[in-house]
Amino acid sequence: MSQSAFGENSSNFKFTGKKRSPGSVSPVANFILNIIFIVFMALCMLPFILVFIISITDESAIAANGYSFFPEKLGTTAYEYIFKIGDQMLNSFGISAFVTIAGTVTGVAIMTMYAYALFRDGFKYRRFFSFMAIFTILFNGGTVPSYIINTQLLGLKDNVLALILPLCVDAFYIMVLRTFLKSSIHESIIDSAMIDGANELKILVSIVFPMSLPGIATIALFSTLAYWNDWFNALLYIRTEKLFPLQYLLSQVQSEIDFLVRNSSMLGANASDAFKSVPAESSRMAMVFISTLPITLAYPFFQRYFIQGLQVGAVKG
Repeated sequence: MSQSAFGENSSNFKFTGKKRSPGSVSPVANFILNIIFIVFMALCMLPFILVFIISITDESAIAANGYSFFPEKLGTTAYEYIFKIGDQMLNSFGISAFVTIAGTVTGVAIMTMYAYALFRDGFKYRRFFSFMAIFTILFNGGTVPSYIINTQLLGLKDNVLALILPLCVDAFYIMVLRTFLKSSIHESIIDSAMIDGANELKILVSIVFPMSLPGIATIALFSTLAYWNDWFNALLYIRTEKLFPLQYLLSQVQSEIDFLVRNSSMLGANASDAFKSVPAESSRMAMVFISTLPITLAYPFFQRYFIQGLQVGAVKG
């Protein structure tokens, strides 16, 4: 009797509270987090927006009121001044795009193969090549030895390869990618593929590369940024204008504008009045906007791989 009564009472018992899965966030906390992230995103976007607004602000308004989100007078003088060299600008944009794509693809391929060799415990010379990579991180030969090797030994002076090869391989990225492979790919997967008859190249292309896409995408993004923003190698090795990358061309234009503005008083009254109207500040911001816009548009394509990398880290942790 007592057991049946207990059974009836227990069957009539209902849990009225809402079940919450482990790790879930309450609606209030989710709303607060969304507000925080929106504010943070706005703070990150404000400098870029300000740069664009200044680039379309008339130079006289900047001289009178400084930088402002709400300028008194707008104008496209800066962009007109920059695109007067439209053919050279288009050519430099193409050079930068080619160097960025070719350098990133080549560098990522080399660094992935290098990291894969260091990842394999059965590789005979793994410690030697690990030491060489770490040694180059700690000790750098410097600009002068690099210049001598690239120009005299490799013959890269005034050659588009001079914009690609010096940035092609980064030892730090290799070590980062090796660590990612260690944490995301188990050695037993490689052993199983070898038992099935796959060689090292087949394993790298069919197994390692697809499973390490988040790490490779991260390295690819860093390499893309390095190639797109590079102007120093062009300063060292490039003399022909048709090989100028975009960043170096914009730096040359800005240097000429600054020189004209500083020395306008020495060129006579008429020249002084003419050069005072040169859009020094707005053109500087226009160059920043032009040079950063392609990378800003390319970044969302890498975002999902970063999310996958975070998920892999969470699972492994």
